[in-house]
Amino acid sequence: MEPYDRSQPTPTSITSLITDRYPGVFVAEAMNASFFSRSDKHWPNFATIVTTDEHDTASDLSRPGTFRLNIGVTGATFDRLTAAVGEPDFTAFDRLFPHPVYAAQHWIGIVNPTTATFETVVIALLDEAHERLAAQQARHAGKR
Repeated sequence: MEPYDRSQPTPTSITSLITDRYPGVFVAEAMNASFFSRSDKHWPNFATIVTTDEHDTASDLSRPGTFRLNIGVTGATFDRLTAAVGEPDFTAFDRLFPHPVYAAQHWIGIVNPTTATFETVVIALLDEAHERLAAQQARHAGKR
């Protein structure tokens, strides 16, 4: 797998960063998408990368080299990031927006993030999403 590419994040290099940053993360590949979870036994996932319009057509991922990174964040972060979005342009590159299908579950998306946005904004959101899922799973384990 190629390492994280500082010149321009790609689905493969983002996958490398996620698997390096979060030891034990499980990556499921299905339907032209990558689903990232804390392990093969713990679902749901905390992030996804989609590269086709197979899941939804909102971001026009049929454009060459286009992908969308989706991240499940906390309600507070979702509200902070989407409060001023207005009517989102799901096709715009390097802009955070409420996920076109899973916004109600506090998922955000970004199409082709730039290196600057990825490193200054997106990595922190991935950290939050991973921790959010870990806390959720710990709560559920405590109830058993």
